[in-house]
Amino acid sequence: MDEFEIDKRAMRNAFSKAAHTYDEAAVLQREVCSRMLERLEYIKLQPQRILDAGSGTGWGTRQLMAKYPGAQMISLDIAIGMLQAARGQTGWWQKIFSSQQAAMLCADVEALPIASNSLELVWSNLAVQWCNDLPATIVGLHRVLKVDGLLMFSTFGPDTLKELRQAFHGVDTHNHLNRFADMHDIGDMLSHGGFAEPVMDMEYLTLTYEDVRSVLHDLKAIGANNATAGRSQGLMGKQAWKSLVENYEALRKDGKLPATYEVIYGHAWKPQAKKLADGRAIIKTDFKL
Repeated sequence: MDEFEIDKRAMRNAFSKAAHTYDEAAVLQREVCSRMLERLEYIKLQPQRILDAGSGTGWGTRQLMAKYPGAQMISLDIAIGMLQAARGQTGWWQKIFSSQQAAMLCADVEALPIASNSLELVWSNLAVQWCNDLPATIVGLHRVLKVDGLLMFSTFGPDTLKELRQAFHGVDTHNHLNRFADMHDIGDMLSHGGFAEPVMDMEYLTLTYEDVRSVLHDLKAIGANNATAGRSQGLMGKQAWKSLVENYEALRKDGKLPATYEVIYGHAWKPQAKKLADGRAIIKTDFKL
């Protein structure tokens, strides 16, 4: 087993447990979602069915429902606790947008239980970094979209939490952070997965903290625990904790500890399938990177 492979059971449990603290701590997630919505303003699209893949407690879902009041929404998340939290917040907006049909689906974005060619928009805010097989996931997202449908997503790049990664270096032999795909590699995956005209861009967002414990507390509060196969199965020892704190303190800047996130944004369209002279469609079933 790859030491960076995500343990989906551990990930699912962590997010479910964090559902009641997620909204308070998910400052970055809401900011990135807002920036994605701004990008959507420049795209002409009137979707009838929308999938929010990795919907969490539903903040992004609610924004999409407000933007597309006539669309049917599907909120999909791997953690049942997140969907239960979202359902607890739906009373008021269901009354406002009473004409809409919303569905909640507890499932893994890596194995979408959704009909092929059934959606005009797939939206995913900071979720696909939890996929073990991103190229195959992209093929699955392509499958559920209709022709001329749009995939819009955000995810984290390799420099995410670079300070914490540096602080953990040499502390022990375990993995403490996920591995993140490069923006250019993701663009290639989109092209190989059947999407046309992928548009990728990236920016750095930095949160600041008073101490190391606060950094780790925020990660736990949103459910972003270390769920890699190579993680430690026990508690961190006193010496390891001391080393971590000392290493991170060396990175203190202007009185604060920085936590940098490399945020990758992408969108791409599903084109018409290419056809042979006799009218048969050419469909990619595998690819190499």
